[in-house]
Amino acid sequence: MSQPSKEVLKYLPHREPFLFVDEIIEVDEGNSIHAIKNVLPTEDYLRGHFPGNPVMPGVLIVEAFGQAAAALTAHGIDRETYENKLVFLMGIEKARFRNPVIPDCKLELKIQAIRTHGRVWKYKGDAFVDGKKMADAQWSATIVDKK
Repeated sequence: MSQPSKEVLKYLPHREPFLFVDEIIEVDEGNSIHAIKNVLPTEDYLRGHFPGNPVMPGVLIVEAFGQAAAALTAHGIDRETYENKLVFLMGIEKARFRNPVIPDCKLELKIQAIRTHGRVWKYKGDAFVDGKKMADAQWSATIVDKK
């Protein structure tokens, strides 16, 4: 497993084995984020998806999109407020998986916030490996109280 950066751990409540963002490259607060998920051959989910031909499941690519978007959202909220909130996925639209994501790659996640309305945010994202588009999607999420 790769070690997530301290910045990732600061902005996301997720932890291993369900943390799918390792590094935050750049944030344009409230607008966009560029993050990285290192897809390693030792990832547990690859043992069964698919034996002999491991591929990162599309649902986990969508989860990585959502986690990167949650980090973007967290950057736009003051730290004290965000510590008492969670970002929950509400809906996924137009998800497309264009190429298989295989181990030993750096999955680049480029996310844009395309609309915010109170506690509801809408995002779009693209995932790349070595400049090649692997997946894209649009989704919405809501900010809720932890308790």
